Amino acid sequence: MQLSERFVIRPMQPHELDLAIEWAATEGWNPGLNDAGVFYAADPQGFFIGLLDGKPIAAVSGVRYGERYGFIGLFIVLPEYREKTYGWRIGQAALSRLAGRTIGIDGVVAHQPSYRRMGFVYAHRNVRYQGQTGGAHSDPPGLVSLADRSLDEILAYDRQCFPEVRSVFLQRWIEQPGANAFGWLHQGRLAGYAVARPCREGFKIGPLFADNPAGAEALLSGLLGRLPAGCSFYLDVPQNNTDAVAIAGRLGMQMVFETARMYRGPTPDLPMSRIFGITSFELG
Repeated sequence: MQLSERFVIRPMQPHELDLAIEWAATEGWNPGLNDAGVFYAADPQGFFIGLLDGKPIAAVSGVRYGERYGFIGLFIVLPEYREKTYGWRIGQAALSRLAGRTIGIDGVVAHQPSYRRMGFVYAHRNVRYQGQTGGAHSDPPGLVSLADRSLDEILAYDRQCFPEVRSVFLQRWIEQPGANAFGWLHQGRLAGYAVARPCREGFKIGPLFADNPAGAEALLSGLLGRLPAGCSFYLDVPQNNTDAVAIAGRLGMQMVFETARMYRGPTPDLPMSRIFGITSFELG
């Protein structure tokens, strides 16, 4: 049998996404406790597994949003099978599923040259910052629970900061067990929102969208006040939002990881000054 015939790529079953999340944990990506179920709900056909002689060795996601956008993530090949063709081939499966759309990716530094060869163009750096909760935080004016706001209102705000509507994903993201989700009101209207989800270590905050830095800091204050003292928290900050970088600095957060946001196809026209933290490196 030829090597190519021994390697099979097919859509994942839900339990196989659990396996890919475990691989992500082994890579040090610190996935969320509920990521598998929430991710799968976003696009059940958007996750692929590669099997060599029936053994799972590679994974990738190619999740569709709306009619015009998609995102590739969760791209993992087990270490002993790297530097072969398996990663390239499973990556092509994700690209094929998203053909005709603008495709986003958060490329790690080592792989960015490969993504450029695949037609991806650099947009900006995303940097993961880590902090640690300290004393109590008071709730600033305008802070509200997202549970008290309609999903349509939240989706309308999210659509201003994300290339397409993501209704199923966002509802599951906000309502996942252990998460804290707040909105910020300005003059009676929703002017920002943020979610902190529980992870293998601490909490990741994302998205963090707000009309201005005051709103972003209000949302962070509300979220941090709900987390246990001495708890690690993480925020993935677009470096072209200088206000977001400054906020991370004021909180004493330290850079621990970085990616490049890259696009294949027209770059989405997003208000980067309102994006203080992206949702996730895996699904955009």
